[in-house]
Amino acid sequence: MSEHQLILLLKQADKKALKMLYTKNRYHFINFARNFKVSENDIVDAYQDAIIALSEKALQGELDNLKCSIKTYLFGIGKYMLFEKARKNQKRVLDFPLEKEDYNYKNIAEGFLEETPNQLEALLQKGFASLGKKCKEVLRLFYYRGFTINEISERLGYKDKNVVKSQKSRCIKQLKEKINK
Repeated sequence: MSEHQLILLLKQADKKALKMLYTKNRYHFINFARNFKVSENDIVDAYQDAIIALSEKALQGELDNLKCSIKTYLFGIGKYMLFEKARKNQKRVLDFPLEKEDYNYKNIAEGFLEETPNQLEALLQKGFASLGKKCKEVLRLFYYRGFTINEISERLGYKDKNVVKSQKSRCIKQLKEKINK
């Protein structure tokens, strides 16, 4: 079954397609999520919540122009939910391996990504890697982890949220310049 056919079936609330998607990716997600050092219960809960969220997005038509595979999208939702569970449970989010500067996310991604990044994604990765440490940190917290400007300001010790807004804006501008070169 193609990705397009699966999306169409999910849009029609087809229970068989949803069950197939669930069973096909469950084992891979659980193995992927074990790298985040969270409990098995949290992993299974996050996966089930991610399946529900993906189903709802399909019903709303938000998957029509998906730029990645359904599996990649599902894993992204699940990963974000794991971060949220950790934050709500007041666990140390710094224990997540993605927070370590020397961590190579590609080692984990190889376990579930089937396609290679397109040209824009490759440029984005290269541009992001060449940014300074502060820029990486601000952009990672805002876009990847979903922190608000106020949360970033508190976390990084800025005195004013406007400083974070300016920093984020400068970093985005730098990233765009690096991509457009």
